[in-house]
Amino acid sequence: MKAIVLVGGEGTRLRPLTCQTPKAMVPVVNRPFLEHMVERLKKHAVDTIVLTLCYLPELIQKYFKDGARFGVKMVYIEEKVPLGTAGAVKNAECLFDEPFFVLNGDVLCDLDYGAMMRAHLACGAVATIALIPVEDVTQFGVVETAPEGRITRFVEKPKANEVGTNMVNAGTYILDPHVLRDMPRNKPVSFERQLFPGLLASGERLTGFPFTGYWIDIGKPDNYMELNYHLLIGARSPGKASSVAGAVVELGQGTSVDPGAIMDAPVVVGERCSIGAGVVIKGPTVIGNGCRIGPGARLDRVIVWNNVSIGKNARLEHCIVANNCLVNDNCCIGEGCVVGDDVKVTPSCVIQPGTKVWPGTLVT
Repeated sequence: MKAIVLVGGEGTRLRPLTCQTPKAMVPVVNRPFLEHMVERLKKHAVDTIVLTLCYLPELIQKYFKDGARFGVKMVYIEEKVPLGTAGAVKNAECLFDEPFFVLNGDVLCDLDYGAMMRAHLACGAVATIALIPVEDVTQFGVVETAPEGRITRFVEKPKANEVGTNMVNAGTYILDPHVLRDMPRNKPVSFERQLFPGLLASGERLTGFPFTGYWIDIGKPDNYMELNYHLLIGARSPGKASSVAGAVVELGQGTSVDPGAIMDAPVVVGERCSIGAGVVIKGPTVIGNGCRIGPGARLDRVIVWNNVSIGKNARLEHCIVANNCLVNDNCCIGEGCVVGDDVKVTPSCVIQPGTKVWPGTLVT
């Protein structure tokens, strides 16, 4: 089976984390988010994955290459300008001659892709859309269906009283290739606002595939942190979680920990890190590769990327610190802060809760 994953967006909702890193490549338990998606697809017999690229494409291609290391074949289609969700797939039309999956590149779930494909082939629809129930429908595209599953209406981000269902578009589709035939080439087209409503209006059969279980959109920093935490604690694991799920501490190769440090699991520490005397790390916490945690520092439920230096007696709480940052001695980074790449925080500085710090900033 084949799948196309839409990873061309700029990840504006995740900024400042995505100023220098594509959303698909943000680390989740020290592996790119997209790698978790690839793992799930391979598990369900998807052997060819097409990636639609636009923003910072070279970083994705350099990591995944031809896909052999991940047990799949990777194909890359690069857009010169953003073409929208459906326009990006139209750009890869020549690669598909049978029903194929389309996935938004910012969603991770435990959907049974094989069952979805079997249902699609059995019902004779031109498109099948995965549907998930949510509590608040106002932030999603709601999909109304008849009792037998045929889709009857799409409503984008409705008011609560405008729809009679809590089933929303889960960002995974199966398409028959011919639905792309009449679309304009090299023009922006949206699945949600144009292609799907247009197919419905023309009398084509579209069906919903409802499922329950784990589903998360990492488009916002809070959700990104939540996914890391879920995988660490093993509470809501989509497929194969990290090997550290539960009350475990995992240390990467070449990492040293002072005997006087305390780590309250679950904690993942990458390779070539140094953790000093008197450090206290409370999980769920992830620390990337090449990081230095100075004596007496305290980290509580944090996500730290690669090559970050944290000085002695620093305090970090429920925050994200991206690559190549220097957090000097006695600094405090408050709850909900998001610190971009290459930030330098001067000694004894306090970053107030909820602050976003943009890449390259000197915080004084």
